[in-house]
Amino acid sequence: MGHRNEGTASAENEATDRLQRVTQAMARLKVDALPRNYELFHEALFGHDPALARDVASLAASPPQHALDRIGLAYRLTGHCGLIEEKSCVEAARVLSGAADEMAAAIREKQAFVKAMETILHSVREDRDCSVEDLLADIDFLQSSAAELLRSESRAEQALKAGLDRLDAAERAARAAKAEILRDRLTGLPNRIAFANRIESLYESGELPHGVALLIADIDGFGAVNRDYGTESGNRILKRLAAILRKSIKKNDFVARIGADEFAFLFAEVDIAAARAIAGRIHDSVENGLVFATAAGEDNGALGLSIGIALSDGAESAQHLVSQAEQALTVAKADPRAPIACFAPGVSGRRAA
Repeated sequence: MGHRNEGTASAENEATDRLQRVTQAMARLKVDALPRNYELFHEALFGHDPALARDVASLAASPPQHALDRIGLAYRLTGHCGLIEEKSCVEAARVLSGAADEMAAAIREKQAFVKAMETILHSVREDRDCSVEDLLADIDFLQSSAAELLRSESRAEQALKAGLDRLDAAERAARAAKAEILRDRLTGLPNRIAFANRIESLYESGELPHGVALLIADIDGFGAVNRDYGTESGNRILKRLAAILRKSIKKNDFVARIGADEFAFLFAEVDIAAARAIAGRIHDSVENGLVFATAAGEDNGALGLSIGIALSDGAESAQHLVSQAEQALTVAKADPRAPIACFAPGVSGRRAA
């Protein structure tokens, strides 16, 4: 995010190593190099869901793509969620086609019934010598035709109702899939895509938003934690941090995980003083609540948080606002004694008073 340090370099090396291991695992099973397959194997090797890892480990060589997709869909992986929407469209077309066929059959039955009635009525009018037996036979035929018409219309109604139920289920699945695309699987917080959507929406009207503060926070030394104690320990820290951050903001505020150890906040109707006060409360909550202990139970101390602040009043676009907050974060990380920095308009990298 615009800054490099030892922890960042370590994280990049770890990411490269992970990619190599994922690629090797896929090559051993002869899995196609599709983006969603990379995500699936990454989650299996480095994720926090043992059930997913077991399902992937049970795959035989050259697994069919539908078997891989079935696992990805079952665990709501982001890359597979788009398949649900595609499946919903196919299901909608199938439902509409089936309902149309049933309705067409009902219409044909109704047309046949009307034609039979017209024929019989015409016969009665024209044939003055029509016997009672013939008339009763015609009535029996009409009754039979009417019963079949009712059954046909009932089938059409049931098919339409069942189709609507399937469409409703498909729509719910599509909504759930879209929600998964915007959610970080590890922490449950909104992810970088959700953050991008949220911050871009501030500028949709064409007018510059006023009084919105963007805070970007970074966990100090998180790369070293992953390196020294493993990603499982790092994942536990991130989950705990997410819980702390949720409690640190109000209902209408926004927090998202936008990187491995980076989080973004949006606060409306605040000035620079209020933004600094909010950042201070978040920093203190994390410092007091995020205590890291080793697997042996040894207290390793608290993890710190560096925070960069930028206000929308001085940003012409969402990208500009993010860039300003990143610059402020770079300044904050450079001085552990002052871990909160505000962007100073016109003076890049300078700490605001």
